[in-house]
Amino acid sequence: MSKGVLLVNVGSPASTSIRDVRRYLREFLMDPYVLDAPYPVRFMIVNLIIAPFRSKKSARAYRRIWREDGSPLIALSRALAESVQERVSIPVRFAMRYGEPSIESVIGGLRELGVRELLLIPLYPQYAMSTRQTTIEKVKSVLGRMNDEMRLTVKRPFFDDAAYMNSLISSARPALTEGFDHLLFSFHGLPERHVRKTDPTGNHCLSSDDCCDNPGAALETCYRAQSLAMVKTFARVTGIEGSRISYAFQSRLGKGEWLKPYLNDELLRLSGRGVKDLAVICPSFVSDCLETLEEVGDGAREKFLSSGGRRFTLIPCLNDHPHWINTVAGWIKDWN
Repeated sequence: MSKGVLLVNVGSPASTSIRDVRRYLREFLMDPYVLDAPYPVRFMIVNLIIAPFRSKKSARAYRRIWREDGSPLIALSRALAESVQERVSIPVRFAMRYGEPSIESVIGGLRELGVRELLLIPLYPQYAMSTRQTTIEKVKSVLGRMNDEMRLTVKRPFFDDAAYMNSLISSARPALTEGFDHLLFSFHGLPERHVRKTDPTGNHCLSSDDCCDNPGAALETCYRAQSLAMVKTFARVTGIEGSRISYAFQSRLGKGEWLKPYLNDELLRLSGRGVKDLAVICPSFVSDCLETLEEVGDGAREKFLSSGGRRFTLIPCLNDHPHWINTVAGWIKDWN
């Protein structure tokens, strides 16, 4: 039985044109795992409010980070897949949950190669319904529509994988050796209701200030707990003192309650505390994208420096770092 691997990341517009950005936003936000409102409400919010009014602003933001070879996220995901392919003997392909290359087209290509057993690696370290769950459901849906008997194996969240954490630390080490006052982990934000929805117990997540420290089934699908576990492991392995490390959540959309602290609030708190040299790492993402390069690299940098900071160092995502390539290749070899 022929085996193959599918790496999936979130996605990107086809170009920086307002039309392409609008099309991307519609596909992304109409996903019920992302905007979890009833369809009529979701349709009106996306098509009458967000897409018409946000597309122009988002297009400008994409233009600031666009590369000669296109979207950074797509280019870096391609580089990762190609580098991993050099280290393994079975086909490795990448796809985007939204946009191109689509999951449908890539799975179709793998079928033509004779692949009948597929390893899906959602490129998100933590569990979240708006990233990991929607990717898995999309792949299952595609296979179902194809009436395909392809056997599917899904890589579990890798936030606590030792090889992944070593890759993260290795990629961050050059920036950390330059010296810094404080290291800030900036995770992609989630609405609090998403965390509660994915709590299988229905009464654990966000029920207390220390809920993430209390073991239980809920932690298997808790984005917040898995994010905080990454901070603790990183601090323990690197020896960074607790007073010099903190976390925040970025990319809040809308007025509802999202995971806290918010990034801008944490930046102001740190500058008010006298932090001058700030290093920021974004481990919700394995590839640099709009949220890391523009929102943090430009927006958060400006916020911190204008509030009294002296130096702001954005630590690149794993991208195609050799340790990360070897980690992904190792997962594949273990499966194969």
